[in-house]
Amino acid sequence: MAEAVRSLERAFELLEHLADAGGEMALSELTEVSGLPMPTIYRLMRTLVNRGYVRQEPSKRYALGPRLIRLGEGAGRLLGSWARPALTTLVDEVGETANMAVLEGDEAVYVAQVPSRHSMRMFTEVGRRVQPHCTGVGKALLSQLPESRVREILARTGMEAQTPNTFTDPDSFLVELERIRSLGYAVDDEEQEIGVRCVAVPLPGAPALTALSVSGPSARMKRETVNDVVPVMREVAERFARELRPPSDS
Repeated sequence: MAEAVRSLERAFELLEHLADAGGEMALSELTEVSGLPMPTIYRLMRTLVNRGYVRQEPSKRYALGPRLIRLGEGAGRLLGSWARPALTTLVDEVGETANMAVLEGDEAVYVAQVPSRHSMRMFTEVGRRVQPHCTGVGKALLSQLPESRVREILARTGMEAQTPNTFTDPDSFLVELERIRSLGYAVDDEEQEIGVRCVAVPLPGAPALTALSVSGPSARMKRETVNDVVPVMREVAERFARELRPPSDS
């Protein structure tokens, strides 16, 4: 029984290594990052391939498999439900619409929202996908990735200008991400839509790349408001991230 549990733990660790590497790795790379013997990895990966949780490419590299999609979709729906108390706290404290988003592929996907109680408020439908370079949540998500991964994403998305304020140059955007890492928060200063300002923070130590944001009209969500909003957002994000961690990590 103990050996079966250990094999299960190792299989999950290999799936997480694949996810951390962008979804695809060679057997030799898995051996290096996991520290497990190659025969052990091969045996576990063959089991995962047979179950559809991993697939082997023609290049012989291993990639996350399609059967994970159903699990991810179910977990994503639950994540939105779990986030509502945290987002409600943000709305109560800040007064503006609160959102949560995750990174899926090259896009930021909104998985939960609690609207502001103001009659004039921001609304983003749950499930909406946006390019990350022009949104607060997107920038907070990309700030958690290494530069090489960010450049790959930007090359694929094209960094289309949504407003005159949108970042369209990768080098300038990477400087912006470094500033976000230093400050601990991101600002969408009318970069997605004129008249809308958004502040976002990453969820530290969350199981997947996740960010919380608050957004509102620029006339109400002023630049000087950011300094008051950020500490509240950080506290809520850290508390919610702790709730998402496995018991052994808490």
